[in-house]
Amino acid sequence: MSLGQELAPHLPFLRRYARALTGSQTHGDAFVRATLEAIVAKPDEFPRDVDPRLGLYKTFHAIWSTANIEEGEEPSRSLAGAESIAHARLSRITPLSRQALLLTSLEGFSSEDTAYLIGASPSDVDSLVAEALDEIERQTLADVLIIEDEPIIAMDIETIVRDLGHNVTGVAVTRDEAVAQARQSPPGLVLADIQLADDSSGIDAVRDILAEFSVPVIFITAFPERLLTGTRPEPTFLITKPFQRSTVKAAIAQALFFDAATVPAG
Repeated sequence: MSLGQELAPHLPFLRRYARALTGSQTHGDAFVRATLEAIVAKPDEFPRDVDPRLGLYKTFHAIWSTANIEEGEEPSRSLAGAESIAHARLSRITPLSRQALLLTSLEGFSSEDTAYLIGASPSDVDSLVAEALDEIERQTLADVLIIEDEPIIAMDIETIVRDLGHNVTGVAVTRDEAVAQARQSPPGLVLADIQLADDSSGIDAVRDILAEFSVPVIFITAFPERLLTGTRPEPTFLITKPFQRSTVKAAIAQALFFDAATVPAG
């Protein structure tokens, strides 16, 4: 099997990670392209002493770290929108902490593998994750709309959201219900499945909501391949079912981290 064939199954998930790390589909995808270009240019330098997925993420981190804003550096005045929000909040949390949080909670890497990827010890990784969660939770609060037709899953998501200190404005099970609830109580965050009770689409529901409101969206689905196709538009934040509570927690924290409407949590 060629190196390209070994890496192909992992690319959609690297794009997910890159987008969550940067808060931008455009910038995240650009770093992934740069990673692939680096591998193609120097295939002999690709780490072959580890699993291909680890090697891919390791190469990505080498690319990303060289372009990342140095700690303490002021963001450019030309930045706008989510990017300016991200840079403002990044000044309060170290890049390593955010990487550790995403790699363990969103991507499912062990503390040992994460330590390899970011150049730290496993115990350091655990401390970095705790630091990231504490800081991000202090910075953000939101009203959350949940679009999910499976009652048990919806209850689990609602519990996670409330435990994080957020307010749940409603739980919708169809496209029309989701849009109606969003109009009644405009959300600050949407968590959406893609297959709903009446065979309507959570994707369409989100599209309708985004036509009227600017709000971050996290898709929670058993069918990530339907969204991670490499074509636009794609979600910046995506969770695969079955999910861990820590995964939902990390995704919510990251989505709100880049959103201007979130309220500082005391």
